[in-house]
Amino acid sequence: MTHRGDIDVRAITKSEIPDWIRALSTGFLRPPAVPESEIADRSSYIVPERTLGAFDAGRCVATFRSFPQELTAVGGTPVPADAISNVTVTATHRRRGLLTRMMATDLTAAKERGDVVATLIAAEYPIYGRYGFGPATTATEWTIDVPRTGLDPRWQGPSDGGRIDLVDAEDVRKIGPELHERLRRAQPGAVSRDERWWRLNTGAPGVTQLSPWTEPFYAVYRSSSGEAEGLVSYESDDNWGDAKQPLNTAAVNWLIAVTPAAERALWHYLCSIDWITKVKTGWRAPDDLVPHLLPDPRAARITTQADWLWVRILDVVRALEARTYGGSGSLVLEVNDRDGLSAGRYRLETEPDGASCAPTTQDAELVLDVGELAALWLGDESAVRLAALGRVREEREGAASVADALLRTSRRPWCPDIF
Repeated sequence: MTHRGDIDVRAITKSEIPDWIRALSTGFLRPPAVPESEIADRSSYIVPERTLGAFDAGRCVATFRSFPQELTAVGGTPVPADAISNVTVTATHRRRGLLTRMMATDLTAAKERGDVVATLIAAEYPIYGRYGFGPATTATEWTIDVPRTGLDPRWQGPSDGGRIDLVDAEDVRKIGPELHERLRRAQPGAVSRDERWWRLNTGAPGVTQLSPWTEPFYAVYRSSSGEAEGLVSYESDDNWGDAKQPLNTAAVNWLIAVTPAAERALWHYLCSIDWITKVKTGWRAPDDLVPHLLPDPRAARITTQADWLWVRILDVVRALEARTYGGSGSLVLEVNDRDGLSAGRYRLETEPDGASCAPTTQDAELVLDVGELAALWLGDESAVRLAALGRVREEREGAASVADALLRTSRRPWCPDIF
């Protein structure tokens, strides 16, 4: 049996990329015989210095990759983030501390690099709290029963002078990036997208798809002035049931709307397509408007709801100073961090036009782990709830309520992406 000390955890070299990709596929239970085309595609964007592997007798048995990202804080300020992805440990090498070693290496480098937070999408809930991450956003999917919506089946398009047009993938690659930039600057929890995201999600040649690519439909909403304000990618199945009646479902891959008019028009359009009897909304914010854009909100039924973006605070001062707050106030936080990256006592002073945060020796008013701070930072979680769960501790009565008054937001944060 191989001893733990015999396993080398380190950044990979360029020549080790194929072995690393094979280990990645094995860890995600995909065929380990990776096509050369996939190796070539992944090699084009993998940065060896930020790609970690665990090697046992020269064979890669665990994978970990990070890349630069921007995360939008409450108020619209983007902060530099260490985005973590491609995390696997081969089944033969579980429970040997390989993930812990890779995570420590990456987070230490991110802290030294000046990243404010680290981010990831957790495949399983129990894993990442051990490393100081907290669930910071939630995602919800609705299934809309179109005949129950109460929408006029004779709907012919927006009544505000705007219009909806079908476009192709090349158009999306031109229109989409600017629309997403507008969305993410206003949406706490949203993250940046690079050019490859648009190529991957529009089926561009040469980009590896994990499943066979089927070209979706794309529809754009343009305002009365002709400006693109919304964009949706969707697919449809082919279900005629037992009675030879069309019972098709439109499944939304993603929908961007930067104005309420665009949001309303695109959902109404999807519910107006002939033969479509159900619309699956894809992952949306938990307080998304979509049910209430329908005459009968009960036509939209929640089918899935789960934690989504997990955040790890690396720099408490910069994170708390980057966001805006609900009013004026102050709070002394004692942040526990077993990895030592963000531990300390901090005094937060907030005003409507900004905030200051600094280490302090004053008595703590609220004590919490760094993962709980991450859950509070984007405004979605309640300190009062966490206190009731025993996950934060009040050293001054009412401190949790003060935290909620300062930190919670009127609309819930949302991350539209998986990475």
